[in-house]
Amino acid sequence: MQLGLITDSVGSRPLEEVLNLAVELELDTIELATGNWSAAPHADLNELVSNPAARGRLVKEVESRGLSLSALNANGNQLHPVHGAEHDRVVRDTITVAGELGVPVVVLMSGLPGAKGERTPNWITTSWPPETLEVLEYQWNEVAIPYWHDLAEFARRRGVRLAVEMHGRQLVFNVATMHRLREAVGEDVVGANLDPSHLMWMGADILAVIRSLGPAIFHVHAKDTRVERPNAAANGILDTLPPAHAADRSWNYVTLGLGHPGGATFWSEFVYALRSVGYDGPLNIEHEDVLIGSEEGVRRAAGLLKSVVIRDAPDWTPARI
Repeated sequence: MQLGLITDSVGSRPLEEVLNLAVELELDTIELATGNWSAAPHADLNELVSNPAARGRLVKEVESRGLSLSALNANGNQLHPVHGAEHDRVVRDTITVAGELGVPVVVLMSGLPGAKGERTPNWITTSWPPETLEVLEYQWNEVAIPYWHDLAEFARRRGVRLAVEMHGRQLVFNVATMHRLREAVGEDVVGANLDPSHLMWMGADILAVIRSLGPAIFHVHAKDTRVERPNAAANGILDTLPPAHAADRSWNYVTLGLGHPGGATFWSEFVYALRSVGYDGPLNIEHEDVLIGSEEGVRRAAGLLKSVVIRDAPDWTPARI
């Protein structure tokens, strides 16, 4: 396994400083955001698409420090009934650049359509009233699956795998919907970006998630969530308060190790479970804790992960009698 950093975690700093921080923390890989919901502070996607020299400069900046580009990130909503086409352009340009750079993975969301004729995405989370299931079937069968068939083939031709982040207010938000998408459009090129933080606040057991996904895990983000028990006990886990209202929310994204009792013990089990299903890729740190500064949060996360990561391949062999 490798340890890495999503550069947006310290997005206020220039790329050179971010790369130097990664080296200082003895990380192996970085993940660059290219647009959509990110301001893409460290990548000019239009230039990377059109200018081979720009791609060469990026590779040199990264590789000269002993780092590698493990993924590009194009998180957005390419199925949005109004803005989807522009998000789709960013996604496809990102896949094109990844293919040119030899970056194996593009991280993205599944997207979320509206109901038929709507201009706003519509996240269906219950089977009642009955029209909700009609909306859901429209979203899957008439919008998402045809789109993803085409996108999967687009990525396949460029030698890039698509790691879909299971996230609230997306069509793919849990294990079952991840499997549904893969079975519909191609398990060779579409898999999971396992960001456990989103599944945590939805109540999933992350070790069970890993076992269920198995080889469908293409990429991993190291990000933590804490359920704020007094608030969740009164209000449940569905929460519309913005992140700045951390004291009043039912859950918060927190610096790695602050989300579970025992801290490092949970992350040790997380890493070991990943090894048990054959995952040997990067664990890329993502910092979104509004109460801890970005550099401090990244440093704390890196320190924790270095104490639990499994770097070497196993050398166990059956005993011979």
